Amino acid sequence: MLITSLLDTDLYKFTMMQAVLHQFPGTEVTYRFKCRNADVALGHLADRVRAEIDSLASLSFTEDELDWLGQLRFIKSDFVDFLGLFKLNPKYVTVTGEPGTDLDIEITGPWLHTIMFEIPILAIVNELYFQDFTTTDSNAEGRARLATKIEKLKAPELRNLKIADYGTRRRFSKDWQREVLSTLRSELGTVPQGQFAGTSNVLLAKELGLTPLGTMAHEYLQACQALGPRLRDSQTFAFESWAKEYRGDLGIALSDVYGIEPFLRDFDLYFCKLFDGARHDSGDPFVWGERMIAHYQDNRVDPKTKTLIFSDSLTVDKTIELYERFHDRCELAFGIGTNLTNDVGFTPLQIVIKIAKCNGQPVAKLSDTPDKNMCEDENYLSYLKQVFDIPTN
Repeated sequence: MLITSLLDTDLYKFTMMQAVLHQFPGTEVTYRFKCRNADVALGHLADRVRAEIDSLASLSFTEDELDWLGQLRFIKSDFVDFLGLFKLNPKYVTVTGEPGTDLDIEITGPWLHTIMFEIPILAIVNELYFQDFTTTDSNAEGRARLATKIEKLKAPELRNLKIADYGTRRRFSKDWQREVLSTLRSELGTVPQGQFAGTSNVLLAKELGLTPLGTMAHEYLQACQALGPRLRDSQTFAFESWAKEYRGDLGIALSDVYGIEPFLRDFDLYFCKLFDGARHDSGDPFVWGERMIAHYQDNRVDPKTKTLIFSDSLTVDKTIELYERFHDRCELAFGIGTNLTNDVGFTPLQIVIKIAKCNGQPVAKLSDTPDKNMCEDENYLSYLKQVFDIPTN
């Protein structure tokens, strides 16, 4: 059994789930799994993946876990009470595949009861796939690569550069992620004096005394395409609903569900002042950073009072480049995922689980990186581009 705690997931699952409980409790959704590696077929894992998903049904939150969650300033007491009753039901998940074919995973059911499947399933697929590669040499290679990264980050001129772990979904294994975080904590020290800001993984944050990090993910804004008053207002509806839930807390807006141009059109003076910053997750990060700083200036908001979070396929080297470009112009945060938790000498899997339907309606993600686009309905995709005035390539 690879997943042994319901806390072994990313924080933004809890923050979104709380918003769903309070504002969208009757919503139905469908998620789909996708592997972006063109030369990798994962169908041979189907039976083992199904067995691991079935085992999730035995898990529930312990009183200790609930007490710890309840101490987070933005987690409300009624949500903790709900989690005390929560169980993952595998009946909402179908898994199919054969050797030599793609792995097909679909999750369909109430959003409130399916939202917690994504991260554990992705972690399961990763760990099962890489079990065949795990050797003493791979662990040694991973430690050597991690040591090189830490040495770069310790450069005196980078003492104010802070990094965080966002790598649960694509980790080499649970044990390896724990070792990486323990090493970063001991070698870099934790903020405010140190350089390690924390982790998106709630279980490891609890176990290692780290800060859990996360706000919203793409699925939240995608679902709002079907939940808002009209499609054109779905992005602003999502931001308004988030602000209603958290009243100024967790104020980082995700900028790439429709692409940067529609985001900037909607992210007006009100949202510039209301939110603490924005997160980059596709497209050229240097161009995005310049656009965001210019956008704040155009709206008479001092960029130095706002935080830009970079989280798209970061390496330590790219993180350092971004820090050198922007560190004296705004507040910065960096979430490094695969390059921290799955850099042991093998090609990582590029796997995702994205929401495909909400209340029976197709939804889409229109990324600034076209390979990250996801939509099952071409007619809806064309309509969405028309509504948001997005050029058709």
